[in-house]
Amino acid sequence: MPGARLTYQDREQISLWLAAGLGYAEIARRLGRPTSTISREVARNHDSGAYRAVQAQQAATRRAPRRRPAPVASPPAGFAEEFATLLAGTGLPRMCARVFAALLVSDRGSLTASELTQQLSVSPASISKAVGYLEEMNLLSRTPNPGTRRERYVVGDDVWQRAWQTDTGAHASVADAARRGAELFGPASPAGIRLHKMAQFFGWLAAQMTRTGTPPPPTAATSEADGDPRTVLAALVHAARPLSADELATALGWPRERVAACLDPTRLTSAQRAALRRE
Repeated sequence: MPGARLTYQDREQISLWLAAGLGYAEIARRLGRPTSTISREVARNHDSGAYRAVQAQQAATRRAPRRRPAPVASPPAGFAEEFATLLAGTGLPRMCARVFAALLVSDRGSLTASELTQQLSVSPASISKAVGYLEEMNLLSRTPNPGTRRERYVVGDDVWQRAWQTDTGAHASVADAARRGAELFGPASPAGIRLHKMAQFFGWLAAQMTRTGTPPPPTAATSEADGDPRTVLAALVHAARPLSADELATALGWPRERVAACLDPTRLTSAQRAALRRE
C-alpha cells in the first residue's frame, strides 16, 4: 500500500520488470506506488547499471532504524541503594544486596538480567553471580520472559516464608553436625563440650521454628513461657521488617493466640520488653 515500506517481494518484481524493459511509471502503477518511490529505490540500489533485489533488501535492512530498548523504570532516587546498604550490613554480599533491593522495589517484583545490568550499571557477570547466590538462599526464582528466550528474576510474595524455611533446615543440619562432632571428640573434651552446647542451641532453634525435632532438656531459658517470646523476637530480626501477628503465626506454624500471647507486654519479662523495644 502507498506509504508502506517496499518488501523483498516488491523488490523482486521491480528487478524482473526492469529486466523486461518496463519504465518506472508502469512499475509504480503495477505496485500501486508513486513513481518517485520506484525511481529512488533504483537509484539507491543500482550496481553497474543493474538493480538486484537481494542487495537492495540488504541495504534497506541496514538503513532501517533499530528499536531502542524501553527504559527501565527507576524506583524513587536513592532508596534502593540505601536499602541495599542496610541489607549488606546483615551479612549479604554487597552486589547481592543491590540486586535483591532492585527486584524488591520494582513494580512487577521482577527484572531481566539486561534490565538489572542497565539499572545498576554493572557487568552481566556480576548480575549472574549475584543471582546465583540469591537463588541458593531461596530469595528469588526464575521465570521465562514472555516472547523471548530470556529469563526474569522474581521476588515472590512468599519470599520471607521460603527464606525462613531455608534457614530452619540449615539450623537443623548444623545441630546434627555439631552432635556428630561432640561424639567424635568425646563429650568430656573441651571441643566436645562446646559442640554439645552448639547442638543444643541450634536443635532448640530449629524445633522452635518448625515445632518439630527434639529440643534440649527444659530449663528456665528454654521453657515455652520464656522461649516463645525469644522465638518471636528472632523472627522479627530475621525478617528485618514489621510483621503482623498473622504473618508471624504463618511463618512459625503457631496458632495466632500463641503469637498474640508473646506480644502481650504483660507476659514479657523486663529483659524481653527491653529487647523488643531495641528492635
